[in-house]
Amino acid sequence: MSSTAENGEAVPGKQNEEKTYKKTASSAIKGAIQLGIGYTVGNLTSKPERDVLMQDFYVVESVFLPSEGSNLTPAHHYPDFRFKTYAPLAFRYFRELFGIKPDDYLYSICSEPLIELSNPGASGSLFFLTSDDEFIIKTVQHKEAEFLQKLLPGYYMNLNQNPRTLLPKFYGLYCMQSGGINIRIVVMNNVLPRAMRMHLTYDLKGSTYKRRASRKEREKPNPTFKDLDFLQDMHEGLYFDTETYNALMKTLQRDCRVLESFKIMDYSLLLGIHILDHSLKDKEEEPLQNVPDAKRPGMQKVLYSTAMESIQGPGKSADGIIAENPDTMGGIPAKSHKGEKLLLFMGIIDILQSYRLMKKLEHSWKALVYDGDTVSVHRPSFYADRFLKFMNSRVFKKIQALKASPSKKRCNSIAALKATSQEIVSSISQEWKDEKRDLLTEGQSFSSLDEEALGSRHRPDLVPSTPSLFEAASLATTISSSSLYVGEHYPHDRTTLYSNSKGLPSSSTFTLEEGTIYLTAEPNTLDLQDDASVLDVYL
Repeated sequence: MSSTAENGEAVPGKQNEEKTYKKTASSAIKGAIQLGIGYTVGNLTSKPERDVLMQDFYVVESVFLPSEGSNLTPAHHYPDFRFKTYAPLAFRYFRELFGIKPDDYLYSICSEPLIELSNPGASGSLFFLTSDDEFIIKTVQHKEAEFLQKLLPGYYMNLNQNPRTLLPKFYGLYCMQSGGINIRIVVMNNVLPRAMRMHLTYDLKGSTYKRRASRKEREKPNPTFKDLDFLQDMHEGLYFDTETYNALMKTLQRDCRVLESFKIMDYSLLLGIHILDHSLKDKEEEPLQNVPDAKRPGMQKVLYSTAMESIQGPGKSADGIIAENPDTMGGIPAKSHKGEKLLLFMGIIDILQSYRLMKKLEHSWKALVYDGDTVSVHRPSFYADRFLKFMNSRVFKKIQALKASPSKKRCNSIAALKATSQEIVSSISQEWKDEKRDLLTEGQSFSSLDEEALGSRHRPDLVPSTPSLFEAASLATTISSSSLYVGEHYPHDRTTLYSNSKGLPSSSTFTLEEGTIYLTAEPNTLDLQDDASVLDVYL
């Protein structure tokens, strides 16, 4: 049997090597898994549907499968083994909650040989993937299996309240006993689809102590990098539109609070990055690779199992980033700091580590030697806060709307001021037009009006019937003193009204003709040095 890489590809140079787990060959483990699950799930269909009771979480069913077979079990060429199923009715409820029918579950696990994946972690567990890309089967330690069984009532309550989560979705917990060895396995959802190539994969915890991929890991065809590698490669983070970012952070916050309430720590976010700009090149170079089970007419899609469904449900696309590529496999659209279009696949993994005595001792010892806040092992509340802060500030970021440059802002403000000034002057002009109409009715000429206005300076006993020159000048000064700085780019042949903060020169002439204000003066008498007192008037 050949070893396989993270995405199911065979690792070159290791064709004759087979992994063992607790001195048991991986081929024997895979065969026992398929035989045991095939029997227990088939036998479960005969039990009637009913509500899950508290005692259902602690039920353990056992069946013996000898190699020669029996009246209830088929013959096989593996050593005799006993297969245990934990909380069968409770896990049946979980599968139904996610829309997994018994026939589909059996078909996914038992119809084709399981694909063995390389292990990116340090736990030594074996990982198997179903041929249709739906389920991951992982071997777990005794303490982890025991903790999951205790977790089931709270897990049941949490899933009822919120099936959309990035937490692992557990579909079954089993144990194979053979030759005095217990091998416990758990069936979960697959976070990284094999049909979509992951150009980069990260395991992020939010800690920095020794959080860098080893040299051995880097030599793999598809290595899994860690926190320090992400900060080096993606120092600017990953960018989302506002709706997707808010949905993602809300889901992460809710999930971390749930884990904190269960006193769970040392979990991590498994993040797979598919670069859309590279996908066309990959298809040209490897047209037949990463193809899922083609024999199955309609591939099963577990409810809420994709990354996009986990944070905001199906049917919502984000900002049209990937509108041109509908086959996204449920990935979350994002962009890199280089502007590359990405699809992200993610899920919280390794949640079966509780803050027990050994973990407390481990943290205390590391805190004496290193910075206690940087090590991965920490109390659940601190771990959750550090995890969220790292995701919020360093990994995931919101695309900000581009701010207008100062020059654009000034142009916009000038345009607004021009519009305001035109409205003010238009209203004043309308009043003067009405007064001019009254004067025309009385038969007065514009020249006599001008003389009357100028003569009123020497004849206080005369009351002018129109605003005097100085009143008009004062009005113009009032308009210009509001710091409206406009009109410098307009043609100079348009009529312009000038005023000065000290008043108009005595040699100026003020006339009205055809609804237009005219102001004439000697060139050497107008002081135009003060730009703030210049205002264009268009009527």
